[in-house]
Amino acid sequence: MTTTQTARRAITAPTTPTAPVAPAAPTGRDPVIDLVRALCVLAIVLLHGLQMGVTVGPHGPVLEYATVGASWYPPVTWLLQVMPVFFVIGGFSGMLAFRRLRDRGGTATDFVVGRVHRLLLPAVVTISAVAVALAVLHSRGVPAGLLLEAGVRYGQPLWFLGVYLGTQAVLPAMLRAHERAPLAALTTLAAAALGVDTLRSLSGADALGYANIALVWLALQQLGFFLADGRLDALRPVTRVRIGGAAIALLAGAFTLGLCSPDLIAHLNPPTSALLLVGVAQTAAFTLLRPALAALIAHLWIAAVTAFVTARTMTIYLWNLPVLLTMAGVSAYLAEHGGLLLPEPSGLLWWTLRPSWLVLSLVLTATVAWALGGIERRRLHRPTDSPARALQAVLLALVGVLIPLLAGTTVLTATAAAGLFLAALSRVQAPRPTGAAQASGAVPHVETRQITGAASR
Repeated sequence: MTTTQTARRAITAPTTPTAPVAPAAPTGRDPVIDLVRALCVLAIVLLHGLQMGVTVGPHGPVLEYATVGASWYPPVTWLLQVMPVFFVIGGFSGMLAFRRLRDRGGTATDFVVGRVHRLLLPAVVTISAVAVALAVLHSRGVPAGLLLEAGVRYGQPLWFLGVYLGTQAVLPAMLRAHERAPLAALTTLAAAALGVDTLRSLSGADALGYANIALVWLALQQLGFFLADGRLDALRPVTRVRIGGAAIALLAGAFTLGLCSPDLIAHLNPPTSALLLVGVAQTAAFTLLRPALAALIAHLWIAAVTAFVTARTMTIYLWNLPVLLTMAGVSAYLAEHGGLLLPEPSGLLWWTLRPSWLVLSLVLTATVAWALGGIERRRLHRPTDSPARALQAVLLALVGVLIPLLAGTTVLTATAAAGLFLAALSRVQAPRPTGAAQASGAVPHVETRQITGAASR
């Protein structure tokens, strides 16, 4: 029997005295999942810090990707490409949150409304601040080309906000598919993603790859449902080792044969089915390392850091690039006017200074998150129960992400995005009740707080 057949049989076996029994799915927050999320955020911040390069050329400051052409970078991406497992744990957490909400009488609309509110509040603040900063810098005579490059660098990570919101918005529907036919739902998405890659390769039409923006990330979210159900933990450890090892072997083989890039970050735009193999390997490793991670989270200081990040995940993600761009701007100014030395990327001096750069970016990002993190935890007092309004909110948010992502972040596009985010937030609020409705007690304040809380991460 092959490894795949063993996994399929273990996952789908009925509960009998001789069949493996899946552990009961947790009913509350899972501290180990929170720890993994915090580690993912740390990896993303470190990756951004490594990528950000700044030098001063004959015509002034130059923003560049310090990792372009660097031989050391592809191996590092094997450690820092954490987006696959991030979407897996997003599926895990989202499934449990929705089931808790559903058990209390909540609906899919309630879930989507809570997600829109939680994700867009920090986004409105960040992109509004960026719009103001760009306007001020333009008025102070900063070269337009430099501002344009800074805007592009800021806008690129916004893809995650749009894709994560989109996958969470359809999570209730995808969970229903999982509850009806778990393996069929997952394998259909994975096979479709592989088919898109095949067509893209054969036709040479790279635009086809963007279909995987939905297929790849939804498949990884679907894998998170298996994790939350306890089906993966029910597999024997040796089976999980074989599954993870097979995924890594397939990746290595594809790289060796030249079928895809060994730079795992290069597989993000557009996403490829290689990320599915990364997600499988990372998820298998997580299930095997769960006891060790549980021991780590038992330390008070690790638990405190994890709680800090968990409550501010999107704030940290969205502010990390503005912090790094500010650091780059200050460094360039000091190099031009104060004699600060800016070494060429990947050189000995660059590596000597890079640890202090990374630590400073972590400290400054955490400081901003500490100051602004409360925004992410604000309650929505009058959530709408209208599916149409919730759908409109999601669509407005996605357009708001696409504008700076495709056109670059300028004062105009950032202002437009902020306006669309605000419009989306207004759609997830129910219209204010009339005086007659208020008098009749039609606004269920207690239920509103419960629904909103259940929709948080």
